[in-house]
Amino acid sequence: MIFTAAFQHLGLPYAWAWLISQVITMAIFAVSLLIMLAYILLADRKIWAAVQIRRGPNVVGPFGLLQSFADFFKFALKEPVIPAGANKAIFLLAPLMTFTLAFAAWAVVPLDNGWVIANINVGILYIFAISSLGVYGIIMGGWASNSKFPFLGGLRSAAQMVSYEVSIGFVIITVLLFAGSLNLSDIVRAQAHGWFAFSILFPMLVVFFVSALAETNRPPFDLPEAESELVAGFMVEYSSTPYLLFMIGEYLNIVLMCAMISILFFGGWLPPFHVWPFTAVPGVIWFLIKIWFFFFLFAMVKSIVPRYRYDQLMRLGWKVFLPTALLWVVVTAGWVLVLRTHAM
Repeated sequence: MIFTAAFQHLGLPYAWAWLISQVITMAIFAVSLLIMLAYILLADRKIWAAVQIRRGPNVVGPFGLLQSFADFFKFALKEPVIPAGANKAIFLLAPLMTFTLAFAAWAVVPLDNGWVIANINVGILYIFAISSLGVYGIIMGGWASNSKFPFLGGLRSAAQMVSYEVSIGFVIITVLLFAGSLNLSDIVRAQAHGWFAFSILFPMLVVFFVSALAETNRPPFDLPEAESELVAGFMVEYSSTPYLLFMIGEYLNIVLMCAMISILFFGGWLPPFHVWPFTAVPGVIWFLIKIWFFFFLFAMVKSIVPRYRYDQLMRLGWKVFLPTALLWVVVTAGWVLVLRTHAM
């Protein structure tokens, strides 16, 4: 809105002023997100190194703070290698699709009250739809490589993501029953008098956290990239910039899941206590603190929990999480009904 008013003041028609302001807003948001992602990558490596009592990246820049940017230039300047028998168009389209969809999902994520690119009323459905489409990039990459190992890795990753999306969907339903809205900003505002994590929805927080690890192929569920079985999974034949796009897409989805945990269960931009000095801190700062905290938990799981076997992964998703989430949908619906009846 600020950019729109500024451009209108310069004499541009409202439509052009709005369009240019949207483009500038999205560019600023995308660059900020990529810079944060660079330091999240560094934090992931530093946390893992600290658990293993070693230093991690510490040469490029002070304390290794420029390591992620050095890695970026290395990937961007290397020559991409495409297998001779690969379907070149789909081979190159797969990482681009993964990267684009991972960015598109952030369009409806509210950073603060009113700080959202697209404040649509079905924001939660939009994110669920975009995350469901992300599996196509992995399948396309594995198939187009024209090699059995990437193909097997792509199939395993697709089965894993689809399996845990079912549980995530039912978890989201329980949150929607409590919030009474599909709008992400409204879900945050519904937690003004108490975060959903400290209610009857606490078991769903656990299910969502573990399912998010499996959905994003994070340890202990990084089975598509199990070194002893399938080398690097669907990305075996990728290098240079296409590989970088896959990695950026993967980490964007990881950070998105951290943001969704914050929004659905921990009040998004809301402070933990509505008293000074907590209320003096801008909401976007609280939101970023929560994202970094949950990413720290993701990194610690990577360092501590041993890798699952694939049959254990599927059994956990279909025989434990799915029945639990289904049961909790019924319990939550009954709980909300009792509360509303009592209020009347």
